Amino acid sequence: MAIARVSFEVVAVIAALMFAIFLPATNAQGSGPAPAPTSDGTSIDQGIACVLMLVALVLTYLIHAADLC
Repeated sequence: MAIARVSFEVVAVIAALMFAIFLPATNAQGSGPAPAPTSDGTSIDQGIACVLMLVALVLTYLIHAADLC
């Protein structure tokens, strides 16, 4: 009886692995091409804002450093 139980468990594990590996492939669909990148100017605006923040940071540092001397 022990031999039949072990072989059943082995068959069950192999069947589960086959279902897990091959079953998702049957429902796979090809994806279409990616849409072309579009720019509405927000990345440019964020870049300008970042540069202005860095300028303000440097100016603030320079002004405070000049007050210490």
